[in-house]
Amino acid sequence: MKVVLALGSNLGDRFDTLQGALDALFDAPGFGFVAVSPVYETDPVGGPEQGHYLNAVVIAESSLDPRAILERAQSVENAFGRIRMERWGARTLDVDLIMVGDVVSGDPELTLPHPRAHERAFVLVPWSRVDPEATLAGRRVTDLLAGLDQKGVRLRADLTLQRPE
Repeated sequence: MKVVLALGSNLGDRFDTLQGALDALFDAPGFGFVAVSPVYETDPVGGPEQGHYLNAVVIAESSLDPRAILERAQSVENAFGRIRMERWGARTLDVDLIMVGDVVSGDPELTLPHPRAHERAFVLVPWSRVDPEATLAGRRVTDLLAGLDQKGVRLRADLTLQRPE
């Protein structure tokens, strides 16, 4: 089934962290690479004052169940020094599970689709670039994006994530 993940980093070497996370996500069986978006530099949303993020969206195919995908994402975050101290605070790496096929889950530890993805330009802009026909909860991502302020989302044409090997 189709899996959409959002990657973000605003501490350390942000680009190397995103590339490392992309490689690590596909370093174990059960995940097939489909595509990765361009990289965007984004203003932080909510939380304390902090530096700009680099963000990208990854599309995969997987036969893993959603909880196993979440565990993989959290394992990759931990491998890159993610510390969960302050809600919406700065982080070395954030790997958000946006959707897994048509799975809907209200579990507080695994809410699918991601409960705030529809209002986050830093997710929807890269996603729309890598998959212009994408839908989220029955609505086209491009339509959701049309109602959002996109000023804080800037393409970094000088940075290109490489397909994981």
